[in-house]
Amino acid sequence: FSVCHGYDCYYRTKVALSAKDELHIQNLLKKANRSAGDERKALRTAIALFEERSTAAIGVRDKPKMQFGKARIKGQMDCVDESINTDAFLRYLQSRGWLKHHTPERRTTRGSFIDGRYPHWTAVIKDKSGQSWAVDSWYEAGGGLPDIMPLQDWKRRGYGGER
Repeated sequence: FSVCHGYDCYYRTKVALSAKDELHIQNLLKKANRSAGDERKALRTAIALFEERSTAAIGVRDKPKMQFGKARIKGQMDCVDESINTDAFLRYLQSRGWLKHHTPERRTTRGSFIDGRYPHWTAVIKDKSGQSWAVDSWYEAGGGLPDIMPLQDWKRRGYGGER
């Protein structure tokens, strides 16, 4: 993998998952293949592990959310970096055949300043029923559990720092 950081993907750093990490992630998802809900719960843990490995490779611990004025600092990630990295990881899981109930979709955004919200990006998955889900890892420091919620709920949020 090549992970983005430094805001707006200014820096890219190569990250490799160990065979042990891959087996752990595969087993997490295999145990959760009974339902889409179980798979989403397992994805939260898998994404957190991926972020732990990413921040270790970068050598800097990402802080939660974006800190204005901290652009171009190695290891710090805005929502653009986070959503690109999460999307790449989800597509990796799909390429390995480990996602049974979801497929990655195009990243999306909410907010536009004129509606009182900052623009904010998220990765997206879609379940077999057609429901789209936001997969947003920006609110927690690298290695924290991402929010996974119905995309339409995520699109309505974001006022005053609301998740």
